[in-house]
Amino acid sequence: MSTSSAAPATKDASSSRRRTVPFWAQVLIGLAVGIVLGALARAYSLDWLTTTLSTIGTIFVQLLRVIVVPLVLTALIVSITQLRQVTNAARLAVQTLIWFAITAAISVAIGIALGLLTNPGASATIGTAGAHAVDTQGTWLDFLKSLVPSNFLGLGVTTTLEDGAVSSTVNFNVLQLVVLGIALGAGALAVGDPAKPFIDVARSVLEVLQKLVWWVILLAPYGSAALIGRAVATYGWDLVAPLGVFTVDVYVGCALVMFGLYPLLLKLNGLSVRRFFAGAWEAITFAFVSRSSVGSIPITQRAVTQKLGVQSEYASFVVPLGATTKMDGCAAIYPALAAITVAQLFGIQLTLVHYLLIAFVAVVGSAATAGLTGAIVMLTLTLSTLGLPLEGVGLLLAIDPIIDMARTATNVAGQALIPTIVAKHNGILDEDVYNGVAPALAGREAVAAQA
Repeated sequence: MSTSSAAPATKDASSSRRRTVPFWAQVLIGLAVGIVLGALARAYSLDWLTTTLSTIGTIFVQLLRVIVVPLVLTALIVSITQLRQVTNAARLAVQTLIWFAITAAISVAIGIALGLLTNPGASATIGTAGAHAVDTQGTWLDFLKSLVPSNFLGLGVTTTLEDGAVSSTVNFNVLQLVVLGIALGAGALAVGDPAKPFIDVARSVLEVLQKLVWWVILLAPYGSAALIGRAVATYGWDLVAPLGVFTVDVYVGCALVMFGLYPLLLKLNGLSVRRFFAGAWEAITFAFVSRSSVGSIPITQRAVTQKLGVQSEYASFVVPLGATTKMDGCAAIYPALAAITVAQLFGIQLTLVHYLLIAFVAVVGSAATAGLTGAIVMLTLTLSTLGLPLEGVGLLLAIDPIIDMARTATNVAGQALIPTIVAKHNGILDEDVYNGVAPALAGREAVAAQA
């Protein structure tokens, strides 16, 4: 009798312990498992394991990508219409953009300083003879054209020829989605009452899409294991070693921004550093393994509102905007270090004007990371502005997935930081929630509640 009653009690206690494992901890466990699996696959040439990890990782990313287009569009429509409930919405928007620029300028300065101190290109053991320019490049004209939607959803088709077979891939321009979402939201506000059914439909669609995203996010521990495992199995240290100093510089630069600059700004604004990272850590770790700022929007927005105490009407606007334009990792640290590396690889001496141009591109052109094709296009935009050879981009492509994890995590940390600081300045930050005084859901239970 006592034995039979003790067994369920033990089982219940065990189940309770499993449920209390924080979601971010599950993601990190998945990360550790993935590293081990990737190392085994590479050490013992287990092609089947590499293929399995690649397949699972690809499916996880595709599940996120398929929901991104309607999610971003409806989120912006709803958030724009909700801004009328926010006092001084225009001032909030201006302050947000100013803080975006300030942190981008400091981040790019950190990247330049690291590059000057370590000379990553001079120590690289890689030749430039076989370098070639990438097919997708960025110029200021491309950036301006990318602001104008080519169709209703900013969709495009890329056709490639490989081994005699033609394949087509549907892609989307996130910046065009932002422009469309803002325009539709502003139009709905201008129309007034007749637009209420349209707004209600957009809000309902957004609720459904957010539910679907949370279901996908529950798979993050498995997706993180597959993604990091594939990276380790495919790239390993053999490909990273020739550009080892550059790789370390990117990680150090991102760490200095995330754990140096951001805590300093929090302290200067009277906010607890520990509480910020406690609230934003799930979004940061998810961004690290998924390498997608846009895919991290639901977790980032939940962190900003439910754990950091930012007013939801303001957060629902600034988080999608930040996910497409606030890129301290991809658009500031990385292009600064990469430009210095490419210049040193090709024996080109950079001047003060070059460094000022790097800073200018980082502050003004960061939206190109969303408007075109990620950090690679941001780098080509930087190199073309400086007059450096675009062939240098091809030399850095091999290790891009490895360094992209740190870049994206830094991006998302900044995307959570700025709304918190701006909300504090404008009195719309619930400091009881931020400081953990008010009850807040945490870890797996919070994700499960959303799902």
